[in-house]
Order: sequence, then structure tokens, then C-alpha cells
Amino acid sequence: MSTKHSKYEAVIGLEVHCQLLTKSKLFSGSSAAFGGPPNSQVDPVCLGLPGVLPVLNRQAVAYAVKMGLATQCKIANRSVFARKNYFYPDLPKGYQISQFEEPLCTAGCLEIAVQGKRRKIGITRIHLEEDAGKSVHDEAFVGEDETLVDLNRAGVPLIEIVSQPDIRSAEEAAAYLTELRRIVQYLEICDGNMEEGSLRCDANISVRPYGQHELGVKTELKNLNSIRGVQKAVEFEIMRQAEILSAGGEIEQQTLLWDENRNETIVMRTKEESDDYRYFPDPDLSPLQVDEDWIANIRASLPELPAARQARLTAEYQIPDYDAGVLTTSKELADYYEKVAQLSKDPKAASNWIMGEVRREMNERQIPSSEIGVSSADLAELIKLVKGGAISGRTAKAVFADMVTTGKNPEAIVQEKGLVQISDTAEIEDQVKKILDDNPAEVAKYLAGNEQVLGFFVGQVMRATRGQANPKLVNQTLRQALQER
Repeated sequence: MSTKHSKYEAVIGLEVHCQLLTKSKLFSGSSAAFGGPPNSQVDPVCLGLPGVLPVLNRQAVAYAVKMGLATQCKIANRSVFARKNYFYPDLPKGYQISQFEEPLCTAGCLEIAVQGKRRKIGITRIHLEEDAGKSVHDEAFVGEDETLVDLNRAGVPLIEIVSQPDIRSAEEAAAYLTELRRIVQYLEICDGNMEEGSLRCDANISVRPYGQHELGVKTELKNLNSIRGVQKAVEFEIMRQAEILSAGGEIEQQTLLWDENRNETIVMRTKEESDDYRYFPDPDLSPLQVDEDWIANIRASLPELPAARQARLTAEYQIPDYDAGVLTTSKELADYYEKVAQLSKDPKAASNWIMGEVRREMNERQIPSSEIGVSSADLAELIKLVKGGAISGRTAKAVFADMVTTGKNPEAIVQEKGLVQISDTAEIEDQVKKILDDNPAEVAKYLAGNEQVLGFFVGQVMRATRGQANPKLVNQTLRQALQER
């Protein structure tokens, strides 16, 4: 389904929640680690017991400032925490501590690239807030109409990144979310794991006739938990709204959920406004003061960000921008590439291997590059063996597979299995002469103008040499021998 509609333009804004990688919660000392036994990481503060007071986590503030600086935001020297009052079955105190009228970071932007075109998406705000717990509907433990609550996640620090309604397609929404995910991972403030819920996305979507400035009625898609899911859900909702308006209908303001199995949206609730939350300043928390010296120190600690690194790899290693984009998907993969490129002294070959065999291994086993079992030094050595003519590219792929399973270096595998490529001209000439002598009919076909027969001869020579003959030398020798006949 295409997100392009002949009459209507999509207007999309994303709200992205990132769970921060602090050891403890936003306002208490309980562990913020993922995956503990239910309700094992709680304390009086996140349980909302009477008489307890919140104490702000300084590291969470530093992480939020980092993200603000990385997205060109203005960092407020003074921001205010508010109580967001709403019915939360998984927040015992009955409200969420967040920021509303005076957030920490405002007026930023993020550049994305879609189909070779670059656009800036505005960021309205980035603010700190605490996460809610988790409602569990598992019929293995409870009845059909019963719910369990796990409060381990209650109080875990989040930043919420709210974009301007500048996104115009599902593809742009996916590109924006992908770039945000890259940044939080490079900053090492969030692991970006959408399946575990440490990165979550809500999408506000409306459509309007092309040329109209007034916004249409919006719907909100909640809790999208994969980049592919965001793209599919937004694409579906754009077309659903466009089809309703084309038929003369009206869009109803609704909060929707995405059904991954049926590939359609389902209604969660209708006509919810921010006023429904009843915000007011939290009386237990003083305004957050962030001075310029601290901001400057945090700015000085920022790493090279993914977009800058992508541009540098393209310029420094003379590889295509597409390659650099793939290689900078994660900081770890980019680090791995640079080591291989430098050690092998062949940046393009390093890029090809990592984008091909290395990423295939990562995807099949769902692991990072550090766990595939091939060091940057060993991959560089394998590239050198191919470049020096010791083994063919085809043999190198088999050697790589052995490196993954055995952990051995490529030289050892090549020697043990006798895989050294035959580049001896006399030996190849002898094999070529024998193959041509044994196949006079095919020689006649080639001499009659059938060039495709050359492939047959190459295959025969490679089979006779157990794939160890230098393919380039085989081709050259065959053509010369056939020409002489």
C-alpha cells in the first residue's frame, strides 16, 4: 500500500519514549535493570507509600541534556516537574511525574535522508518523566478478565522526544525513528531495544487536501514497538483517513492500537485531550536548575554522532554514502569497520565483507558484531589473502564460515585445508591444454563464435583444480589457448 494519495497530504508527528540506561530509577534508589522477577525492584517511593519524597537522579538529567545537545535543542537553565494526574492502574500513587509547561529541552531538529533527499524535522521538546509499571494479561496465570501488575518498571527514567508535525510519509517516520535510535545508542543513554520496550513510539496522524494549511483531525497510534511496525501502521492510517475523506466522511479523533497480525488499527479510546491529564507543578520537587558550566561539560563529552561519522567515513575511506550509512547503524559496527579498513588497507573490500558476510551472520544469529567470533584483525588478514591472490573470493567465503565456527585465524585454516590458490602459470596451462584436448566438440563451438562455451571450460578447470586455480589467470590462459587454436 502506498502512502501517496492523489488528493491528500499526510501530517505526522512522533512522540518517542527512551528508557535511560541509569542504574537506578528517576526518583529513588531501586534498580532500573530490565528483566528482574516481578515486583522485585520496588521501594516505598515507586510504590507511592505515604510520607515518602522523590530525589532526582542526576545521571538521568545528564543523559537528557546529552540528547538535547545532540539534537540542537535549547537547554533550559530552569525546568519544572509536574504531576500528570490520570488513572494509571500500574502507577500506585495515581499520577506520573513528568514535565509539561517548562521542559528541559526545546526547539531542536533532526536531519533525515529519504530517497536521497535530506530534510530537517523539528523537535518541539525533550522532557524527563518516570515510566509506569506493566499490566500483565496472561491466561496462564490469571483468568480471562483478570490483570496482574509488575511494578519493576514504575519509576524508571524516560525522556520523551516530541517532534513537530513535519513528517509527511510513513517512510520519513521510519527514517526519523531510525536516526533517533542511532543517536541514543551512540550517546550510550538508551539501548534502543524496541522489543523490550526501552524505545517506544506514538504517532499523531492527520491528512489534509494538498495546498491546505489548516490541520485535519488527528488520530494517535500508541505503543508501536518496531521501526517496521511504525512504517506499516502509519502507512495504513494515512490511507484509511484519505479513503474516509474521499468518500465524504469525517475523521473521528481517536487513540488507536496497531494489530500486527491483522495489519490494521483498532480503536482504544476516543477524544482524549492533554487537558484530561490535569497537570500541576509537583510540590515535592524544586525547579530543576542546570547551569551553563555543566551544560558545557556535557557538550564536551559528546561522542562523534552517527551523521557526522557517516560523512567522515565517506570522505576518509572513499566509500559510497550508502555503505557508510549501513556501517554506522551502530557505533560498535562502525568501530569494527574502521579497524578492518585500517588493518587491511582496503576500505571498500572491508565495507563489502562487513555489509555482506558479517551482517548476514549478525542477522541470522541476532547478535552484535562483537559476538560473531571473527576479530577485526582476522577479517583484515582474510581480505589481504584474497587481495594477494593466495585464495579466491569464493574460497574466502568458505574460510570465513570456518572462522566463525572454529575461531581460528584465516591463515591457519587455509594451510590446514590446503586451500592456497594455484597461481602457477605452467600448472594452469597444463590443465587448460588437457581440458581443451578432452573436449574437441566444445572447442569447435567456441571457435564458431559461441562465447558461452568459455564458462564451461572455466568450470572444468576449476573442478580439476578443486576450485584452487586463480580464476582470473584461468580466463586469461583459456582465451589465449583457444585463440592459438
